[in-house]
Amino acid sequence: MRVTRSGKVKPARHRAMQPWPMLWLVLVWMGLWGSWSPMIVLTGVLAAFAVVLAFPLPPISIGAKVRFGPLLWLIGHFLVDVLRASIQVSLVVLRRRPVKNAIVTVDLHSDSDFVLTAVAALLTLVPGSIVVEARRSTHTLYLHVLDVDDEAAVERFRAQAFAVERRFLRAFEPLADGDHPEGPAQERT
Repeated sequence: MRVTRSGKVKPARHRAMQPWPMLWLVLVWMGLWGSWSPMIVLTGVLAAFAVVLAFPLPPISIGAKVRFGPLLWLIGHFLVDVLRASIQVSLVVLRRRPVKNAIVTVDLHSDSDFVLTAVAALLTLVPGSIVVEARRSTHTLYLHVLDVDDEAAVERFRAQAFAVERRFLRAFEPLADGDHPEGPAQERT
């Protein structure tokens, strides 16, 4: 918030020069042109500058502190999960018997929308499962899972989903209420 000369309180304009969005815009610009020449880089910087000035983004806080060791563990485990699931899906396709699928409900322990979105993305990117619904109000994911024969397979998948959530929460440690850049957490509507 800022105070004008007349004493009125107005919301502060968001910082116009945001380095990360500008960097991404310049990289996209160079990718679209397919060149890394100095002229393309210069025009990309100018285009990014114009876009960021015309359409300023609000500051975004993920409400978490990134821990790089657990983040590397999360990424490594995710890559192993993708490889393992790809092999399992290939075997399911190659064997010639009917496949039983199921909709599995996973009630996440965290009440963060950021965690809900990230865990849903991580689970969907692993072959053999896809999020069909995510309920923000209850932080519940409904996933279509390939080749689920019995209740034990459902519980194994649910345990894997909770393990992904735990690894994600270790990598992105939630901030305490007083640690937020905006101050204490405020009620969201």
